[in-house]
Amino acid sequence: MATLEEITEAMRERIGEDCGLDSTLKFDFKGDGFIFVNAEQVPNVVSNEDADADCTIKISVENFESLAKGDLDPTTAFMMGKLKIEGNMGI
Repeated sequence: MATLEEITEAMRERIGEDCGLDSTLKFDFKGDGFIFVNAEQVPNVVSNEDADADCTIKISVENFESLAKGDLDPTTAFMMGKLKIEGNMGI
């Protein structure tokens, strides 16, 4: 299982300077930390801050990795309660 730092760095690389989201997004890893994406500013900032976000995704690190690898379908994860979304679901 990847560390929070490894996941955060990989997210920074994927998001880059401007992902075009124009919102804030937080991943809550249920006691294992947070990843906060501030895409309202350019360059976008990815941190481990627990800040208020337009959309918060609550998921375990294990399930997040499965989603990222394509081993877990996002719709299935949501329906099974492995993935919870709070705030603006359109983000």
